[in-house]
Amino acid sequence: MKKLPVAPQRERGVCCPVKLELPKPKAAETADLLKALGDPTRLQIVLALRASTEPICVCDFTDAFGLSQPTVSHHMGRLRAVGVVEATKRGIWTYYRLRPHLPEAARRVVDALA
Repeated sequence: MKKLPVAPQRERGVCCPVKLELPKPKAAETADLLKALGDPTRLQIVLALRASTEPICVCDFTDAFGLSQPTVSHHMGRLRAVGVVEATKRGIWTYYRLRPHLPEAARRVVDALA
């Protein structure tokens, strides 16, 4: 019986180094942004805000989407948490707009969606 040569065992993770394109904190920040924009309602909100020259009242979004005010506020909270929108109060209503100085990565993503 002929003996075949045995391939040397490779150690895990030492075959060839992988260069990570983003530092871990930047990758986590970008992933959070993409998760927030991954919801169809939030995506539509961001695109509406991008197209608008004036802040938009939460009541206009409730009407446009047929959603309750708390649901729209939840979506806005997610967008505020990732730094895409900002809000101002006028009486009992809250008006939203895209942050005028979005982080560059967020600006590129929003512009690419339009």
